[in-house]
Amino acid sequence: MKKRKIMIVVICLLVVAGAFLYLYRTELKDAATKLGILKGAAGSKQAAGSQQGSGAPTASTKAVPEEASQAEETPTVEIPMDKWQMIGVKTVKAAIQPMNRVIRTVGRIEYDERKLATANTKIEGWIEKLHIDYTGRYVQKGEPLAEIYSPELVATQQEFLNTLRWASQGKSVKDERTAMLLVKDAQAILEAAKERLRLWDINDEQIKKIETTGKPIRTLTIYSPVSGYILQKMAVQGMRVMPGEKLFDVVDLSSVWIVSDIYEYELPLIKVGQTALIGLSYFPGKEFSSRVDYVYPSLAGETRTAKVRFTIPNPEGVLKPQMFTNVEIKINLGNRLTVPSEAVIDTGVRQIVYVDKGEGYFEPREVMTGLKADGIVEVTGGIKAGEKVASSANFLIDSEAQLKGVSALPQRRK
Repeated sequence: MKKRKIMIVVICLLVVAGAFLYLYRTELKDAATKLGILKGAAGSKQAAGSQQGSGAPTASTKAVPEEASQAEETPTVEIPMDKWQMIGVKTVKAAIQPMNRVIRTVGRIEYDERKLATANTKIEGWIEKLHIDYTGRYVQKGEPLAEIYSPELVATQQEFLNTLRWASQGKSVKDERTAMLLVKDAQAILEAAKERLRLWDINDEQIKKIETTGKPIRTLTIYSPVSGYILQKMAVQGMRVMPGEKLFDVVDLSSVWIVSDIYEYELPLIKVGQTALIGLSYFPGKEFSSRVDYVYPSLAGETRTAKVRFTIPNPEGVLKPQMFTNVEIKINLGNRLTVPSEAVIDTGVRQIVYVDKGEGYFEPREVMTGLKADGIVEVTGGIKAGEKVASSANFLIDSEAQLKGVSALPQRRK
């Protein structure tokens, strides 16, 4: 019985001691370390840790980031050189060279608006005779177009003749002073009547004729203001006309306008004074040279184009309004850094080229592009003159890079 009780007590003490050691294990370990009981073990662990810290971890913490940063700076994809000919890889150097842009468009021949003229009348009347009775006829400057009868004009001429007689009768008055006053008043009224006739387009020759014959001119003759073709004829035999009413439109076709449409994105390249070559399909081999006269300020919303005007001499009259023409404007853009257009891959967001780093390695690089002309494109950033870029099979190189997870680093924007 005693032994059993002793064993129970011992077991209880061991359980209590184990619980005590478990609960205070950290404090006991620290105390043992301070007393030097665990000094050797701690030293060996510290030595092992120091060896690891001074060896592999140092290399991994320093060398690996350098390699990672280097790989981030120059990502490359390898295309073995013996496979270049098989897939058609070609490279070309980025070079600074003269860049010319040729804008080709179509144009229409229009009337030169500066040479349009209108023949009208300043009095009310009726057309008694038409000298020009159809549209399209050529007339010389000063050629009669129509004759208009106006009662008001006839009455004014009759007043002029009466004033003329009064002035001549004043000279026969015996009183010299009275005669002088009558003649002076008559001359003033006579000059006013003449001026009134002139304002109604009665010229001095016709006024002289009225004075000589002593009879008023029944009709007023309308003359052509310029030499040219009758563009519009509103006058009809016997019709009544009012002051300012248009009777004839006359246009001089010794020079004509060419009006061309230029797309919105090409407008910054167009300047007044640039030379253009103009050709017509119905005159093969013949070209006309002209300069940009004017760039219209408005844009057509439907076609997103603006109008550009040229002037061409037309002494022989072979150029007819509403004819279509071919217009070619050559623009010198100066010296620029360029690569072939095929060398640039447009992803929709970025423009990528593959730079030849030598020994079959290509670096994908984002570039900023500018103008495009004649199969070349301007590069404004991303590569330098003299660097080689892939000009063909670059899509195959890009596919290989995508498979290997190689992509171009973002270009720093200024």
